[in-house]
Amino acid sequence: MTARSRFVEALKKAVHARGMTYAALGGALRLSEATVKRMFSRGSFTLARIEQILGVLELDLHEVARMSRTMNCAHVLGVEQEAALAKDDRLLSIFYLVVNGWTFSEVLEAFAVSRTELTIAFARLEKVGLIEWKAGDRARVLVPKDFRWRTGGPAKKAYARRVMDEFLHSRFDSPLELMRWESREMSAESAAALKERLEKLALEFNQLADADAALPSERRVGVALLAACRPWRFSVLNTLKRRKAA
Repeated sequence: MTARSRFVEALKKAVHARGMTYAALGGALRLSEATVKRMFSRGSFTLARIEQILGVLELDLHEVARMSRTMNCAHVLGVEQEAALAKDDRLLSIFYLVVNGWTFSEVLEAFAVSRTELTIAFARLEKVGLIEWKAGDRARVLVPKDFRWRTGGPAKKAYARRVMDEFLHSRFDSPLELMRWESREMSAESAAALKERLEKLALEFNQLADADAALPSERRVGVALLAACRPWRFSVLNTLKRRKAA
């Protein structure tokens, strides 16, 4: 996939993330639905047209470009980076907010943290290479926002059990919640296909979050997604012994 096609694909994801159809986007741009579809299928955008689309989506060019660079890319944090976050709950919390688009001033205003503490936290995040701290207290995240925690790394050792306990402590019956439990038997080929679809779902989750990152913090809510599958059979079935093959 070329850089141009990745950019167009990221722009498509941003449109869908806003819940917009090509017809609605065309209406906002005073273009026909057919014209909009043709632009996206051919990737034939002028810079002025891209700016108009980004204006409708309340998104900036930098964010879409970053989305296109990280599509289908998995990134694992360094051990030193993870260790710094695993040792300090408040530093991890501040990094989470920065990754999700919160500015220095927004964090300062919304949370019980002093300017001195926040300044020190930003400096620590920059020291381990997680952010670039610019003039005007602006931070640029230096790692893909859909990074992976290291298997058996400091973060999972420190937080994995706590995260799972807190996440599952819910009835999952509010408007934005959903939990489905399914257990069936299938072929190894179908299991592999299911795994691939879940990986695509996780990718789409991060793309939707990227598309919303430029929105003001008050228009965003924290959302967690748990998607998992593995060869498994409930242990209660162990009481039902299989007959030995003849």
